[in-house]
Amino acid sequence: MGAGEKNGPPVAAGAQATPALAAEGLTLSWDGEHVIVRDVDVTVAPGEVCCLVGRSGCGKTTILHALAGLTTPVAGHVLLHGEDVTGRPGRVSYMLQKDLLLPSRRIIDNVCLPLVLAGMRRADAREKAAPLFERFGLAGCELKWPSELSGGMRQRAAFLRTYLMGADVTLLDEPFSALDALTRAEVRRWFVDVASELGLSALVITHDVDEAVSMASRIYVLAGAPAAGEPSHVAGIVPVNRVASESFELTDEYLAAKRQVMALLG
Repeated sequence: MGAGEKNGPPVAAGAQATPALAAEGLTLSWDGEHVIVRDVDVTVAPGEVCCLVGRSGCGKTTILHALAGLTTPVAGHVLLHGEDVTGRPGRVSYMLQKDLLLPSRRIIDNVCLPLVLAGMRRADAREKAAPLFERFGLAGCELKWPSELSGGMRQRAAFLRTYLMGADVTLLDEPFSALDALTRAEVRRWFVDVASELGLSALVITHDVDEAVSMASRIYVLAGAPAAGEPSHVAGIVPVNRVASESFELTDEYLAAKRQVMALLG
């Protein structure tokens, strides 16, 4: 996918676009016996950012592992652009909570790592990555070491590395939680803008309701207590009516969505 390109042809009026990512009836278990997530349906449309919100220990990361093909569900399917990819890793990009930049490699070589591991020559990988540094807010950082970057800049580098994996669907597990509050707000606004510009589809896990409402067009609210024998399920889906405002967090639409999510979390 070229930078700035949208995914696929335009959809005719009244037609239903095939989801970029979908989970259908996903049921998951830690050990094959004790169910922790039951009958979960999730869809992410092409170019859409959705969030999955739930309390700690409710199985959010376990769902992400299944969507990434890292675990096989007890029941249900994972579809990528309509293709069944259940239990098949490497089909979507996955960004973890920690940036995991290698301290012994310069930033350009860190972000090029997926390309090199895929067999591309280092020089060719650098040539492909270099034009993207400015778009990702990293101009001038190419030859710096990870220790020379702030937390926010390290997350940008980690996202560029994720983008270079080549998938147009990205899963993100609490990607901003290690940042301070001001940096977190800045980086998540930047992420939403870049994802929109590049036409990426993303599912973001977060326990922060404000973060979810500020980023997503739809929020999946997970409820349950697997440790107490109550499998988690999708308690509801909250659409976010985004309005053009420099202070969206102060609008009635923002507050209405936040109240709905909080009510579903209980």
